[in-house]
Amino acid sequence: MSRRILAGVLTGLLLTGFALLGAGTANAHSAAIGSSPENGAQIDTSPARVSVTFNEELQPSYPSMTVTGPDGNLWSKGDPKVEGSTVSIEVGELGPAGVYTIAYRVTSADGHAVKDKRTFTLTKAGNGTPGAKAGAAGSSNGDDGGVPLWVFIVGAVVLFGGGLAFALLGGRSKRRS
Repeated sequence: MSRRILAGVLTGLLLTGFALLGAGTANAHSAAIGSSPENGAQIDTSPARVSVTFNEELQPSYPSMTVTGPDGNLWSKGDPKVEGSTVSIEVGELGPAGVYTIAYRVTSADGHAVKDKRTFTLTKAGNGTPGAKAGAAGSSNGDDGGVPLWVFIVGAVVLFGGGLAFALLGGRSKRRS
């Protein structure tokens, strides 16, 4: 009888583990709802700043934002600034005509990192001075290095299953007469 109970419990744990692994992640994090310039916009003059606006307020800690030009150089200047639900950075006068990429990484209200890219096209070349090549020391375009949630879920299921198996099987001492 106890082997049937153990088999049922272990089967239930296994099915729960697979269900959790197959479940998608929740998208309750901040989402970009607009930018200046708008994503895909064509402009003929350089904006003083670029910004991305989100559907909820952002945490002001550790924002990252860069503007990379068609020449592969950074055109953003200084540090990004978070004000409520908007993150922005100064760009000043841009340089060559072409597609510019706004890359950002911010911390949403629930503490999760949100990163993405937006683009705009400068149709008339400007006379601005570029910064360093994108990807050079000091720029951050890499992965956030976080551990995926599924690793913790699998670990919890394994620990719970092991503890339950020990409690059902190993916790009893057998008396021999």
